[in-house]
Amino acid sequence: MIEHVAIIGAGFSGTLQAINLLRHEGPRATLIERAPVAGTGLAYGAAHPSHVLNVRAANMSAFPDDPSHFVRWLEARGVQNAPAAFIPRVTYGEYLRELLEAALKDPSGRLTLVRDEVQDVTLNGGAKVALRDRILHVDAAVLAVGNLPPHDPPGLDPEKLSATRYKGDPWDASVPENLSDGDTVLIIGTGLTMIDVVLLLDARGFKGKIVALSRRGLLPRAHGPGSDWQKIDERPATTASRLLQTVRTRGAAIGWRNAVDELRPFTQAMWGNASEAERGRFLRHLRPWWDVHRHRLAPEVYARLMAVIDRGQLEVIAGKTLGFDEQADGIEVGFRRRGADAPETLLAQRIVNCTGPLGDLARTEEPLLQKLAARGTIRPDAAHLGIDVDNQGQTIDAHGHANPDLYALGPMTRGAFWEIVAVPDIRTQTWNVARRLSNAHWVGGEGL
Repeated sequence: MIEHVAIIGAGFSGTLQAINLLRHEGPRATLIERAPVAGTGLAYGAAHPSHVLNVRAANMSAFPDDPSHFVRWLEARGVQNAPAAFIPRVTYGEYLRELLEAALKDPSGRLTLVRDEVQDVTLNGGAKVALRDRILHVDAAVLAVGNLPPHDPPGLDPEKLSATRYKGDPWDASVPENLSDGDTVLIIGTGLTMIDVVLLLDARGFKGKIVALSRRGLLPRAHGPGSDWQKIDERPATTASRLLQTVRTRGAAIGWRNAVDELRPFTQAMWGNASEAERGRFLRHLRPWWDVHRHRLAPEVYARLMAVIDRGQLEVIAGKTLGFDEQADGIEVGFRRRGADAPETLLAQRIVNCTGPLGDLARTEEPLLQKLAARGTIRPDAAHLGIDVDNQGQTIDAHGHANPDLYALGPMTRGAFWEIVAVPDIRTQTWNVARRLSNAHWVGGEGL
C-alpha cells in the first residue's frame, strides 16, 4: 500500500500532482523544489507582465473535473468576459501559487513542501530519495522536472563565447539588459519562446535590430474567434501522409483552426498507435507545421509581433547556422538561407537560444536524470523526446520493465503521449496518476 509519495519538482506538473493526491484523499506527499519559488515553474514564474497565456481562460482550469475553476477565480477578482480572455501568465502563476498555498494549509497535514535538491533516487521495494543532507524513504517517487534547457545550436561552443554575448537560457533575466539601439540581437528559433523574447525586448524599449532564424522560418499562427462546428467522431488515420490529407480536406471545409482543434481528443491515441517509423516521419517532416498551427498565439500577441515585423525591426530568416566567432564588437555568425548556396554572415551583439526544450536523456546535463539513465533506472523513449514511460506514467528501465515505484509527468513524457505540454493535457495526466497512487482508479468503471 502506498502511504508516502515524493514529488520531484514543484512546477505546474508537480504542484498539480501534489494537490490532486490531496483531493483524492491519497497518500501523504512531500513536494521537493530547489528553486526559490514553488508552484509556477518557468512558464509562469519567469514571465514578464507582457506575456499572456496562449489559451483562453475557459480552457485553463487546473482541474479536469472542474473546468470552470479558473474562470470563477478570475471573476471573483473582477475580470470581465473571463472565459474568452487571454490572461497574463503572471496572473496564472498567482492562481497556481494560491492553490498550492491552500493545499499546504490543509488541516490533514498530508502535504509538505521541502526546499532542497534531489541528488539521487534508488528503487528497492519503494524509493530512496537522497537530498543534500538527508534521505527520504517513500513508497513511490514522481519525476516532475518540467522542460529542460535547450541544447546549444550546431557549431556553437558556449565555452568559446562570453556569457554577456550568448544567452543559452532564454529565461535568463539578463537577456534584455545592457543593449543599445545600435545593437543586433540574433534569436535562434522562431517558435513561442522567440516571441516571448521579442516582446520582452520591445517592452524594455529596445530599438535595435532583431533577427530570428530557424531551419524553416515558420511563425506560430494566431487564434481566431471561437466557433461551433460538427466535429469528427472517429480517430483519423495515423500515417503522416493520410493525416496531412485529412487535415487539408477538413481545413478547406471548416477552417484550419477547427481542423487542428478537432484532433485533440484523438491525438494521444493516434500517437500511441503510430509505428516508430511513422512517428519518425512525422517528427522529421510535419512537426514544424504541426507546432505553429497547434500551439497558437493570443490575437493581441500576434498583432504586437506583426507590428515589430512591419516596422522593419524584426527579420525572420529560414536557414541554418554554420559557425560562431566572437570578436571585440560582437559575435560573427555564419549562416545559409534555406535554398541558397552562398553562406552569409551577420554581427550580433547578443545571441539568445530559443531552439526549444531539450528532451534527449543522452544529452541532458541534469545530474539526477544523468544518474538515473546511467544506472538504467530510466531510459530515453524511442524518439529521444524524453523519458520512456508506459501509458500509466510508470518509467521504463533499460531492460524494458516498468518501474511501479517511479513515475514521470509532464513534457518529459512526450515520447509516449506527444500532446503533453499544454495545461489541458497535463492536468488530466496528473489527475490520473494521482488516482492510481491513491487507489481511486478502482472506482468509476476502471475496477469496481
